[in-house]
Amino acid sequence: MRYTTPEPFTVNVPEAVLEDLRNRLSQVRWPGEIPDSGWEYGSNLAYMRTLVEYWRTHYDWREHERQINRWSHYRVTIDGQRIHFIHVRGKGPNPLPLIITHGWPGSFYEFMELIGPLTDPAAYGGDAADAFDLVIPSLPGYGFSDPTHERRVNICRIADWFAVLMTEVLGYSRYGAQGGDWGAMVTSRLGFAYPHNVVGIHLNMVGVAPHPENRKNLSPAEQAWLKEVEAWRQEETGYQGIQGTKPQTLAYGLNDSPVGLCAWIIEKFRSWSDCGGELERVYTKDQLLTNVMIYWVTQTINSSTRLYYEERHHPWRLGKDERIAVPTGVAVFPKELIRPPREWAERVYNIQRWTPMPAGGHFAAMEQPQLLVEDIRAFFRSIR
Repeated sequence: MRYTTPEPFTVNVPEAVLEDLRNRLSQVRWPGEIPDSGWEYGSNLAYMRTLVEYWRTHYDWREHERQINRWSHYRVTIDGQRIHFIHVRGKGPNPLPLIITHGWPGSFYEFMELIGPLTDPAAYGGDAADAFDLVIPSLPGYGFSDPTHERRVNICRIADWFAVLMTEVLGYSRYGAQGGDWGAMVTSRLGFAYPHNVVGIHLNMVGVAPHPENRKNLSPAEQAWLKEVEAWRQEETGYQGIQGTKPQTLAYGLNDSPVGLCAWIIEKFRSWSDCGGELERVYTKDQLLTNVMIYWVTQTINSSTRLYYEERHHPWRLGKDERIAVPTGVAVFPKELIRPPREWAERVYNIQRWTPMPAGGHFAAMEQPQLLVEDIRAFFRSIR
């Protein structure tokens, strides 16, 4: 697989893009809403009006751009696909390389609060022996990675590219992997396909299900959980249906309207987070908008949702006699979308650590960064 030498990269959005955004935010055509419907039908009109007004009048992208650029960014082309990543060397006696992968509708920005504690633990009250060399890519087609430009850019292919990034481009013959959402799938695939390089994987979402033949003699907890999953599918997976079948149709609206894009993403942050229905109990407006901005300024919402199409039509599934054998740690956050019991996960993974968390949801790195940092450190401590 061909690859280029990584080139340093600085996030620097053209001023014309920001001016265009300001113009669009000043000319919103607001939809109507059923009175007193809250968030039942989707993103709440009153909240969206407040958030967009803040976006238009107070939000400062340049300030967040400066914060993002505190870290070392690079871009590399692998197999014709340009991939953005952050690479920060650890400060300790023997830092372990660790690749952390995000999902949808998140971005590399989710991990801003993890970088310091994981690369320089001593500076944050930890043990220098727990330091990591951190690699945080943007998924292909997301953020400052280029949009995908061909079919079948699925979990298997992304994992292959990330394996090349770690071993060939960066020279790490031995590394760990961590992720949630699509990142949990990519991380799981890395552990499955590259066990000679991957020392262990840590997940904050169980990403892979057992083969149907390996779902026999289910425990009461597993049976109850499968019923919960079915109820969740009925009410919460409409986005998967459109993104997995007709993402191009959806893209015209989301790529053209910043408010449409914001509403599409913000509703997921509210539904999937441990916020009790109040987004700003967990996130600031600036955090929410910076994540949205990464999709807006790069025009990658289309290629990001396309991953759902590729996985629906070209999925990775374990075979009857297949299992992910590398040591696995799972941080179980109470408001995560998929929270199977441990015995279900053990049908797929070599579970070495299983940590029920007191708080947190789908975007764990933003919601509960300290809890996640501590669990990542503890899991990899024994397998370094």
